[in-house]
Amino acid sequence: MLLAAWACIGMAAMGGCSRASKTPDNSGNATTSKLPVEYALLLPAPSVPGSVERSHPSHVIVDLEVREVVRHLASGVDYTFWTFGGDVPGLFIRVREGDLVEIRLHNHPSSKLPHNIDLHAVIGPGGGAASTITAPGHTSTFSFTALHPGLFVYHCGTAPVPMHVANGMYGLIFVEPKGGLPPVDHEYYVMQGEVYTAGRFGEEGLQAFDPDKANDERPAYVVFNGSVDSITGDKALKAKVGQTVRIFFGNGGPNLTSSFHVIGEILDEVLGDGGSRVTERDVQTISVAPGSAAIVELKVPVPGTFVLVDHALSRAFGKGALGMLKVTGPEDSGIYSGKISDTEYGGTASETVAARSEARPGSILPVAAPEDIDQPGVVPTLEVRKERGRKTYLMACFACHQPDGRGLPGIFPPLAGSDFLKADKARAIKIPLMGLNGPVVVNGKPFNNIMPPQAFTDRQIADVLTYVMNSWGNDFGTVSPDEVKQAH
Repeated sequence: MLLAAWACIGMAAMGGCSRASKTPDNSGNATTSKLPVEYALLLPAPSVPGSVERSHPSHVIVDLEVREVVRHLASGVDYTFWTFGGDVPGLFIRVREGDLVEIRLHNHPSSKLPHNIDLHAVIGPGGGAASTITAPGHTSTFSFTALHPGLFVYHCGTAPVPMHVANGMYGLIFVEPKGGLPPVDHEYYVMQGEVYTAGRFGEEGLQAFDPDKANDERPAYVVFNGSVDSITGDKALKAKVGQTVRIFFGNGGPNLTSSFHVIGEILDEVLGDGGSRVTERDVQTISVAPGSAAIVELKVPVPGTFVLVDHALSRAFGKGALGMLKVTGPEDSGIYSGKISDTEYGGTASETVAARSEARPGSILPVAAPEDIDQPGVVPTLEVRKERGRKTYLMACFACHQPDGRGLPGIFPPLAGSDFLKADKARAIKIPLMGLNGPVVVNGKPFNNIMPPQAFTDRQIADVLTYVMNSWGNDFGTVSPDEVKQAH
């Protein structure tokens, strides 16, 4: 009885003890008999636990283990992350408004440092950090009542805090409002964070933390879900035409504000700053400060690959803050036609504007018939295909690879005289079709960047590759639309 009394006093100091309601469970921790007890289902990004179906509060136990682990950061690049649950971001926690939440923070014996947890959903000293400083091989416990609904960041609050956060110690906890959220077809968990490596972006090997870069707010990487390629390619988020997608988006920081944007989509509803009510509709880009979060919903009416970015675009295309939402299903040309034609420009801008201004109200200006559409039974010549490919190249490729195909040293590889391009035609076809991520060596020089898949037709891909393979001194053969079709 004396030992039980001392245990109760200790738990009371953490804010979670009621002498009349505490009973020990088989782990030696205290639970509450007044409320039904359940263990939280914790899931790694981009997965989200299902909505809370019950209509009453419960005593929810959250077992969260800190592990210091070496994980993949980019192709050929590893980093020692400090994690909540072995993943970056930390495991997603979902509870209900009014729940008594018991946090059990376990610091694995293999850890080298003490850690704690600060949950922005907590009202109490340090958001729980004051009660959870935990040495390796130990467990700390405290509880709080989830008084406010919303999506909240949690992170390590151990000094130096920016280092612990930058090393991956951040995640999201969703306190679902009592009435819940409207059902949607898919829910995903995406969180942005910065990694301050000693090596530059793409430098291979196990990278170390650089405190000077962190203090200067110069991350080598800005990533979604802990790595450059976490939600790209086969790991992309998925949906079908007509479905509604809800994204729980957070920004672990520790320093940079995210400008979250989905290329080719509009956010139908935004629950800003992690709140529980819709604050904006029909939004193009949202600002999410470090240590904040937002819930966004979007309906996907047409198929395609929609790219998630931090619209501070150098972070997306130069540091890794890029993901994909792949939508499958039938086309709807009334919403999005795709490219209708590509013809030579036949006049000055002023003449075009003048012609429009002189048109009668309600009249429709004539559109030039496309001259580059294949006619049945007619095989276009190499020169025709090169010219069509040149137009596509100048529309989408020249900004990175330059008009002369020489690329940008150390950033975008050359296409002129490219041994990489010449060596494998099948691989060359897949690059504009499926994108390319990770290090490559072209003409003996390393490059490491991200090329998203291009929204071209099979014929456009065939033509632009034919143009590239027969320009700037290249003589690498041709590519047919059938070859592109077979590569899908």
